[in-house]
This record gives sequence, C-alpha cells and structure tokens, in this order.
Amino acid sequence: AGATAVLCEKLPAQPSATTTWIVTGDSARALGQVSSNFYDNPSSLLKLTGVTGTNGKTTIATLLYKLFSGLGYKSGLFSTVCNYITDNEIEATHTTPDPVQINMVLSEMVKAGCDYAFMEVSSHASDQKRIVGLQFAGAIFTNLTHDHLDYHKTFDRYLAAKKSWFDSLKENAFALVNADDRNGMVMIQNCKARKLTFSTKGPADFRCRIIEQSINGMGLRIMGEEVWTKFIGDFNASNLLAVYAAAVLLGAESGEILTIISQLGSVPGRLEVIRSEEGITGIVDYAHTPDALVNVISTLNKIRRKDVKLITVVGAGGDRDRTKRPKMAAISAEGSTRLILTSDNPRSEDPEKIIDDMEEGLTSDLKRRTL
Repeated sequence: AGATAVLCEKLPAQPSATTTWIVTGDSARALGQVSSNFYDNPSSLLKLTGVTGTNGKTTIATLLYKLFSGLGYKSGLFSTVCNYITDNEIEATHTTPDPVQINMVLSEMVKAGCDYAFMEVSSHASDQKRIVGLQFAGAIFTNLTHDHLDYHKTFDRYLAAKKSWFDSLKENAFALVNADDRNGMVMIQNCKARKLTFSTKGPADFRCRIIEQSINGMGLRIMGEEVWTKFIGDFNASNLLAVYAAAVLLGAESGEILTIISQLGSVPGRLEVIRSEEGITGIVDYAHTPDALVNVISTLNKIRRKDVKLITVVGAGGDRDRTKRPKMAAISAEGSTRLILTSDNPRSEDPEKIIDDMEEGLTSDLKRRTL
C-alpha cells in the first residue's frame, strides 16, 4: 500500500527490497513506544494521571479534569463519554484510544498549554498495551468486580491486566488504591511507585465518612474537614475521596480542592438526577455490572421514603459478557418496586434473546414484579 517501513513480528516470504522491515518480538508494545517517540513523548511534558477499575473510572477522571480546570489549570481528558483538550470537545470512540491516537491527542494538549491530563485506563487497553510508552504521574485503582469476562475469560486474567499497569509505573509516580476493595493491595504488590491508600470504611492514608445524605446530595467529612456535595451514594463518597487524594498528590491545596468539590455536579449518565414538574424523579446511571447495580439501587433505597416507588429499567449490551445478565436482572428485581427489562445496545444479538438471558436470574416471585 506504499508504506516505506513496516514494523512486524514475522517477515513475509518475499519482503519488498524498497521497504525497510523492522522485526520485533512484540509489535503491540513497539507501537506504543514508536507512537510516543514520534510525537516527542508528550506524556512527559504534562502530569498524566490514569484511573482504572470496574466502576468509577469515568466519574473520577472527569471530576479531576473539572477540578483542575476550576483551579485555573489547562487540562485534558480521555474518557468513555468524551475527550477534551481544555474546553474543546473531541468525540470518544473507546474508553482508552489506540497508542497513535493517545499520543496525537496528548501532543495537542501540550500545544494547547495543558498542565494536566486525566485518562481512563481500561483492562483492554492494559492487555493490548495501548498505554506502553506513556509516562504517568499517577495511577488510581477503584475496585474490581464482575465485568469483561467475555474478553478476559477469567477473573484472574482480568485482574492481571489491571495489575500489569501498576507493575510498570516508575518510582517518581504515585499509586493510589482503594483499601476497601480486597484487590487494592494486590495491585501494588510489585509496584515501584509511591504507594498510598484511600478508604471510607477504615484506616488509610486518605479517609472519608458520610455525615448525611438525601436526594439533593450528601455531607462528607474528608480528612477531618466537612464539605457538602451534590452527589449521593457510598460509592460516590469513595469516588470523591479518590479525586481529593489524587489532587493533593498532584500538588493542589486541600482547602481549594474542597471548595471546588462542593461546586461539582454529577457526570452525565452517572447517577444523574432529572426531576419533572409533577414531582417524579428520574435517575440515569450507566451501571452495567452487577456490583454497580447494587450500589445504585441500594443508594436509592436508603434515601427514598417508604411511600415512594422505585421503578427500575435495566438492560444488557449485546456481544458482551452474558454471564452477568441473570445477576443484573435479579439484583434489579430484588431492590425495586417494579422492574422493566430491555436490551441495551444489542449489536449483532437478538434483543429478545438478551432479555431471555436476563430472565433466567428471576425467580417466579421476582417475575411477578417484572415487565
């Protein structure tokens, strides 16, 4: 196709004499290194912080981007929802893009004068070595629950994909992990970076407690300081604590961080509250794993009055992990007044078959409250 050079793991039987052939044992890893070098290693010219885990990646990365923007810094964001270079929006096609695109966008961030960049790091990205060659100032681990087993096949391989990123961190970076998740300490077993923990339940380097919460928000005590936020849910308390801790580790001042946190609103599609004039409250959440559904539904049941009905609409995506579908339906039915089953994005699957898979998790009693 006219390429002057080809990076490959195996030479063709008759390589073109007019093309330069570079043989490597790992072309995926080499692509990351080549991409970084081609764009003059842009990740080394700003403070790049990544977030990984089953749940919470988008919320934490987005809130860090908003927080540092609120502190007056030019910042960039790679997320499932959207990518940003300062205030300029760029469409996101993957949670973590390919190495060429990552470095191209990071290069644009540097040109735009960005001081910080925040990135969701998916298990696919770690496994496929899309982040090789990047220099991270910090890495954040949220939690690890049932997800993506259609790709990784086993939970151990899923965990190993996440852990491989922490194993690769440099000594001058920080590794911030959730001490409330049993896999948090596993992530940093072989890590050379500075290791720190955060917790909403027990001892840790960064601590937080929920003082009160309602549908309008919750009061938190973070490291002894009280702050009112527009978020609800125990898991969001953990997310906000991770944001606070990472901001401190990146050099921001505690009082300024808490001021911005009190002003931040929910991330689109993440426990997003919509109220009608008739007094009906709608909650939109991207929960797509059993654990995430437990978090959302239990949070709403804690704060709703007994006379308020909780009607849950839940679906599952096609061509993805089928084993979690029955669990998601059962969790939703058990915690709701009424349940409506649908498909999410069916892709190549029959939407009715997706719903059939979900219904397998329902007992006859649970089916009576399901549409």
